[in-house]
Amino acid sequence: MPQQIPERVAGYSHQFDSLFEEYFDRLGAGLDTPSFSRFTPDCLRLLRELSLRGGKRMRVVLLHEAARLVTDEPVAGLDAAALSIELLQTHGLVHDDLIDDSPVRRGGPSTYYVYREQFPDHPQAALGLTVLAGDLALALSLRVLQEAPVPLAVRQAMLDVQTRAATDTFMGQIIDLERDFIAAPDEKVLHCVADYKSARYSVLAPLQLGLLAAGEEPACFEKELRGYARLVGICGQMRDDYLDLFGDATALGKPIGTDLREGRHSYTVRALLSATDDTERRVLRAALGDPNCPPETVAKVREIGERRGVPGSMQADMNRFAREASAVAARWRPRWREEAVTFFERLPLWSVERVM
Repeated sequence: MPQQIPERVAGYSHQFDSLFEEYFDRLGAGLDTPSFSRFTPDCLRLLRELSLRGGKRMRVVLLHEAARLVTDEPVAGLDAAALSIELLQTHGLVHDDLIDDSPVRRGGPSTYYVYREQFPDHPQAALGLTVLAGDLALALSLRVLQEAPVPLAVRQAMLDVQTRAATDTFMGQIIDLERDFIAAPDEKVLHCVADYKSARYSVLAPLQLGLLAAGEEPACFEKELRGYARLVGICGQMRDDYLDLFGDATALGKPIGTDLREGRHSYTVRALLSATDDTERRVLRAALGDPNCPPETVAKVREIGERRGVPGSMQADMNRFAREASAVAARWRPRWREEAVTFFERLPLWSVERVM
């Protein structure tokens, strides 16, 4: 299974990227766009470019593997669900980059910065078009589910899952911003932000959608699905926070130290504050929230963290949460298909191993 996971992930990603490209090829013809409008086709082009610069498509992987918990036969509705999941992700990326004032996303320019370059003398138009591009991606994510080739009851249930996921994510974005106004957010706050902002739409919703498409009723297993999703979400957020300081900028497709410059009270910042002495904390606090913090200072904070063993302690925490998630999945074995259960059991551990 450890060798099979990256192969399976790559297979799902390749298949979905072709599906996503075909979707955008058809999209323009399916929208009632005013003939005079130049901004609308340009908006769709930017959404297409950002969407197709995707990563490993782990949400799509979770969706398909959730269906495989029930059956190994082809399942109607998975393509629509996959498109919906990734369009919601595109929405989140567009708005995230606006909120964070990020120039780069997935190795290319963020939607916000493209609009800023297009409209240097009209900053409000650039801002407004960015918001509307994200909103359009959200509307498309729901629309594609409305057209899913599944029975009406299943379609309605899938729409309910996705609208709840979107709502929870928006609340997650709100408390994510609120967290940085708390002087020293504790672990409970960080876990709550990770759950709402990431786990519920990135892990829980794909699980629920895959099960629904395969004819299962996920509400019967709500507690354990939420438990698994929360643990995987926390682990994933820790990994992202870890990589933001201790990762490789080339591999990430964006500069490191972004969270530090933006003053984000991430898992990494919390670990640094706990592990350092007063002199080292002064260096960290001077850098925290300084948008002009130079790479040399980021490198110094990173060196302090490495000297204090922060990467090792964070890796240990990620491993702990990954093992807890794995244990939750192992309890699915009497109910669902062995191979798919093993996949979910192994996946959190594999995700952690990728950063070590």
